[in-house]
Amino acid sequence: MTEPRRPIVEMPLRVRYHECDGQGIVFNAHYLAYVDMCAFEAEKALFGSHDEFLAHRTDVVVAEANLKFRAPAGYDEELVVSQYLNHLGTTSLIFDFEIHRGETLIQTATVRYVFIDPATLRPAAPPEAVRKVYAALLEG
Repeated sequence: MTEPRRPIVEMPLRVRYHECDGQGIVFNAHYLAYVDMCAFEAEKALFGSHDEFLAHRTDVVVAEANLKFRAPAGYDEELVVSQYLNHLGTTSLIFDFEIHRGETLIQTATVRYVFIDPATLRPAAPPEAVRKVYAALLEG
């Protein structure tokens, strides 16, 4: 039997009133913000802080994002955003995200990031130390 994937992080959040639209549910664009917030929490968990990640002379930018909405969330509901490494390429990596309300999966996202050289903002392979951190997530 295949073991379930272990998330890099699980970030709890409570839906704030201003994140809801006229229908009383979270406006769709906020889900991408939730995913982005979780990505920074994962970076902190893996590298200590965003500054410590940048100290490796690399950064990432979003190249593609795909969100699937499965159920709505509303004001003051407690959600959990989980992040998983899906793929590590030469200059990119793909993360899967899940947002749950209790046991209910309400949204999934797949985001492809491209490593860049912060000085030129051009795609560049990450340093070996960074690659090792991500590669370890895919082992076993």
